[in-house]
Amino acid sequence: MTRKISLGLMLLFLGTQIGITQSAAKAQTPVAPTTTTKPICSTQLGTAIDAVINRPLFSRVRWGILVQPLSTGPTLYSRDAQKYFTPASNLKLLTTAAALQQLGANFRIRTSIYQNSNGVLRVVGRGDPSLSDTQLQTLAQQLKQKGITQIQRLIADDSYIQGDIVNPTWQWEDVQSDYGAPVSSFILNQNIFSLKLVPQAVGKSLQVVWTDINEARQWRIINQSVTVAQNQPTYVNVTRELSGTVLRIQGQLTTNSEPSLIDLPIVDPNYYFLRRFRTALATEKIPLGQTLVVTGGVNQEEIAFVESPPLAELLAETNLNSNNLYAEALLRALAVEKPRVKNQTSADIGLEVVKASLTKLGIDPANYILVDGSGLSRRNLVTPEAFVQTLRGIARTPTAYIYRASLPVAAKSGTLKGRFQNTSAEGIVQAKTGTLTGVVSLSGYMNAPKYEPLVFSIIVNQSEQPATVVRQAIDEIVVLLTQLQRC
Repeated sequence: MTRKISLGLMLLFLGTQIGITQSAAKAQTPVAPTTTTKPICSTQLGTAIDAVINRPLFSRVRWGILVQPLSTGPTLYSRDAQKYFTPASNLKLLTTAAALQQLGANFRIRTSIYQNSNGVLRVVGRGDPSLSDTQLQTLAQQLKQKGITQIQRLIADDSYIQGDIVNPTWQWEDVQSDYGAPVSSFILNQNIFSLKLVPQAVGKSLQVVWTDINEARQWRIINQSVTVAQNQPTYVNVTRELSGTVLRIQGQLTTNSEPSLIDLPIVDPNYYFLRRFRTALATEKIPLGQTLVVTGGVNQEEIAFVESPPLAELLAETNLNSNNLYAEALLRALAVEKPRVKNQTSADIGLEVVKASLTKLGIDPANYILVDGSGLSRRNLVTPEAFVQTLRGIARTPTAYIYRASLPVAAKSGTLKGRFQNTSAEGIVQAKTGTLTGVVSLSGYMNAPKYEPLVFSIIVNQSEQPATVVRQAIDEIVVLLTQLQRC
């Protein structure tokens, strides 16, 4: 069984607190900003924004802000807009912009099964992040319709995507969390598996209930959890061996409380795919014999295939829900048309394509340093100016409406559904969120009611404040923008 993780310390136990304290890269906590309905002249905007960011509680925080008209015109506000910031998931704006320009809105990712002359079947994964058990069942049904009644040997070809299955610059707790799932040629069920922890009688260990019994066989459980009385605090920690043999469960839940659902990243995408496909084939009464993972080979007659939704829908999942796996899969999809270079990964080639695409849109390459496609790495560096240039540049393209439709809408959808409710920003702001420890960002578009359309980027770094506090301040600034008028 080959492994692609190159983190070195393969047998270290890496902890991740699941559920209550799970970090970063997820939907934002609803916060209602303090608002005023007083109109603001463009000449007064600087003073109004400074009043927010210069509060004493932000004295140690780095702010990067740029606000401009969407079309042309003078900058309305700028604060360190040409300096580097860790962008968090705002980086997905760059990845998805490049993907839309290079691949087109109708691009789909195909998963194929080929039959060779010797009767051996080959399944070729091409990194479809939307692939699920439903599509596996469709493949099995297609094989049955082709007269396949048994499979002596099935080869899984994982050569399409080259390189580490997790970015080596991601932090260990991210690699251990569902939002840091591995990316490879085979992606199934977003490369996560689930289990439930169910409270029992007081003093008893939590019961571990698996949604997939095949996954239960892959792990040895060390259950150090306990059920406690209803007046006790609750928490759950799940730690796993990175090589994929041991799960340690710690923490406590109160008796009669709801079970805790735990999502964890799988360890080996290739063999996870093969296990699930074996189950799908069994449903169609097609016994499967030997399975083997290889890199490369000859594909002859395609006898079954499934395809992802069009790129427009993949972009929406990426940006609306800030899906890291989708962003990383799209980054690697960008490498498809480029020639392979020895010792160069698909992700590295994808990053080169992103840079070339952004340059065509008018974004200065000096404004960013990218190391992944999702923003999960703390080594990404991007200026607020780069985001504004991207948003303005893609707004001039024929597919601008598809890109904009992929962004969350204030108080309406995605990671902004719980923000800006009952404010003047509701429904008129489309923007991408971003959160990591010490980082909060928001960049996007606004149809200002009494002003021309705006584009903005707000990034906060090196913050010791809770993300909810920083987010509220950012939302206040955005609400200020809605009150702009010409004076």
